[in-house]
Amino acid sequence: MKGVLETQEMHSPALESNPLGDPARRQLLVYLPPGYVEGARRYPAVYFLNAFSNSGKSWTNFSAFSVSVPERLDALVAAGTIPPVIGVFPDGWTSMGGSQWVNSDAIGRYRDFLAKDVVGFVDRTYRTVPKAVARAVVGHSSGGYGALVMGRYHPEIFSHLSAQSPDAYFEYCYLPDLPKAASALLKAGGVEAWYQDFTRRARETKARGDDFTVINVLAMAAAYSPKKGEPLNLELPFDVQTGRMRLDVWNRWLVHDPVRFVPKFLDAFRKQKTVFIDCGSRDEFNLRWGARMVAEDLKNGGVEAVHEEFEDGHTGVNYRFERSLSVIAPRLASE
Repeated sequence: MKGVLETQEMHSPALESNPLGDPARRQLLVYLPPGYVEGARRYPAVYFLNAFSNSGKSWTNFSAFSVSVPERLDALVAAGTIPPVIGVFPDGWTSMGGSQWVNSDAIGRYRDFLAKDVVGFVDRTYRTVPKAVARAVVGHSSGGYGALVMGRYHPEIFSHLSAQSPDAYFEYCYLPDLPKAASALLKAGGVEAWYQDFTRRARETKARGDDFTVINVLAMAAAYSPKKGEPLNLELPFDVQTGRMRLDVWNRWLVHDPVRFVPKFLDAFRKQKTVFIDCGSRDEFNLRWGARMVAEDLKNGGVEAVHEEFEDGHTGVNYRFERSLSVIAPRLASE
């Protein structure tokens, strides 16, 4: 017996009048386990946060010879490997490619979008168990980063989290890309000129090889160092003309690094009932090391955390959700 994947539409007050003009009305994919439609019982919920350059709909993308995360979730429930849960797949897409699931003056209030608007809509619309102990937040890459953000700010909403290959230790995962972005922006004539050309090419022709690196740097600046009045309302951590690091801006980024904020917010993370962290040992963005540091800080701070490494890289690893869900789902409260 299979579950059902529904598509809802919801309005987000948090995203109204966001700086990018992105829609406040969003699609929401919701997985309902077998028996939900016919029954009356309530279910715990798992919230899946999409990675950078993805959206809520990305979770259902076809991949040859593989299965999607909703299909993996359904198979786990059908086999009895995990108890039945409601799966929620919110849409965190932005015109910059992503939000890091934070509130930003350059992007919008995506932390509030999830913690207030999405959770509120799901609890009103479906038979959830409306308690923190019955909610988990999980994600990979920027989605994994978002799970840590929720652990930091909203333990009253989510008591279980899984951060899989999360952005962490910014010196390793972001710093190597800054000179590459500086070169592209210098050649284009600045931030706005590059962005306008990029969005035009993405629509009319195709992206170039260095485009992902540059848009990723711009999106991170929009999340970590927004500044109204600057091009795209963001400050870069380097000077475009010389490439020289702007340490005042870079330090604003570092405040958002899980390696920095987890030790400062251990009281919030101690409220978590489950913390799962993993990363591939061959992660191309060097995220293995940040995951190790965060796991060590959590354990040293008295937080019960499961930390695992696996032999793989950064992409094509959605099979790891089978492992994280097998750890988290049995620990979700069912009433």
